[in-house]
Amino acid sequence: MTESETPTPQPSPDAAAPSRGFPWIAVVVSGVACFGLAALLVNVFERKQEGRNPFVQVVELDVTTDDPAEWGKNFPDHFDDYRKSVDMTRTKWGGSEAVLRDPTENDPREFTSRSKLDSIPQLKRMWAGYAFAVDFREARGHAYAFEDQLFTKRQDVGQPGTCLHCHASVYKGMYELGDGDVHAGFEKLNEMTYDEAKLHAEHTIACIDCHDPKSMALRITRPAFAEGIAAAKAAEGIPDYDVNTMATRQEMRTYVCAQCHVEYYFKGDKKRLTFPWNNGLKAEDMLAYFDEAGFKDWTHAETGAPMLKAQHPEYEMWTQGTHARRGVSCADCHMPYKRVGATKISDHHVRSPLLNVNNACQTCHKVSENELVAHAEAIQGRHQKLVDETLDALVDLIDDLKAAKEAGATDEQLEAARYQQRKASFFVDFVEAENSSGFHASQEAARILAESIDASRTGQLKLREIGLPIETFQRTDEATAATE
Repeated sequence: MTESETPTPQPSPDAAAPSRGFPWIAVVVSGVACFGLAALLVNVFERKQEGRNPFVQVVELDVTTDDPAEWGKNFPDHFDDYRKSVDMTRTKWGGSEAVLRDPTENDPREFTSRSKLDSIPQLKRMWAGYAFAVDFREARGHAYAFEDQLFTKRQDVGQPGTCLHCHASVYKGMYELGDGDVHAGFEKLNEMTYDEAKLHAEHTIACIDCHDPKSMALRITRPAFAEGIAAAKAAEGIPDYDVNTMATRQEMRTYVCAQCHVEYYFKGDKKRLTFPWNNGLKAEDMLAYFDEAGFKDWTHAETGAPMLKAQHPEYEMWTQGTHARRGVSCADCHMPYKRVGATKISDHHVRSPLLNVNNACQTCHKVSENELVAHAEAIQGRHQKLVDETLDALVDLIDDLKAAKEAGATDEQLEAARYQQRKASFFVDFVEAENSSGFHASQEAARILAESIDASRTGQLKLREIGLPIETFQRTDEATAATE
């Protein structure tokens, strides 16, 4: 066979033939991967942009925009939460539940919260002769702050316009009354009667009361708090404190709440809203302040003692607790951060942390929800029992003072015991009016209640020293004998 006739070698029939489609499959896979990576990068970019621009400005806000619904057009997620404060959900030792009522011309509310005068009967004796002995109910959410004050029976005895500061959105009213000077407007509002002042407010606690309408930064809008915290800082050795320029953002997440959740009083004939913090933030610091000023809220109807009414000192009590020492703010627990899409916002459904344990508590405490709730309820349960015993001791003193007065004791003879009533009442009221049921600072609350019991018993001993017949104090003797 010639060379030209040499047969061309053929591939073995068992050899695998190369796949002609392989290059195309690789191209397709690579294309899908590139498309997916691009989509991921675009998504990440969009999320970052959302984080940088958390809202779209639909309306322009200014210092007179006090309607929360207008703010809600720019901040719909926050506004949705804000509207949930109409909820009435009770925890074991706090919160409120709806009580149906028949609306009247003077009070159109279809429901309200339970009366604490019914659940804590000692309060009527403690406040005898004062408006709170007429109407005092469980606290409801911010949605009801203005409404409940408008229609409380305490209005029957007349209240000053100063009361409006913590129950309504008054920033716009102060701004307009002062022709742009909020401090001047604050002074004018204080001097008004409640009926006059309420004409300068339309909404309950609102966005403008805590936020700058341009930058959305937290800010203090209540002059009384700015003055009060400056006085408290001065007592700590920090002079000339300006809260709006010197406070950190984390501090402001407490201070905006402390504009209202505090002890205060109406100073002088002009009923100027004033925080009694010159000596410090403890109960005895404020008692000393009031004593030095010679101030009283009312004269007790049964005993003639010059009395003090504590308000709602959540901020002062919180400062003495473990969360404050660790830098935890009010908002961290009552308005914790949450995710809405790619945006992190503060939950504006202001409520008890026990109704939102996962976000409010478990961020820091890595234990079960049941364990956290049980721990809180145990603290509050012990606290409530101690409050009840403290109120009983105060009523014992009131009974003895009343009996001594009826037996002919002079004002001079009763003075020392009356002062002990003033102290005992203010201290137990300071703790009872504080809305955490002892949780904000359980040991401090227990200490104050112990001081109150001691004052009540000291007052009874002072009465024994004035030499009245022993049968006058029969009820106390029986109570003492029962414990021996």
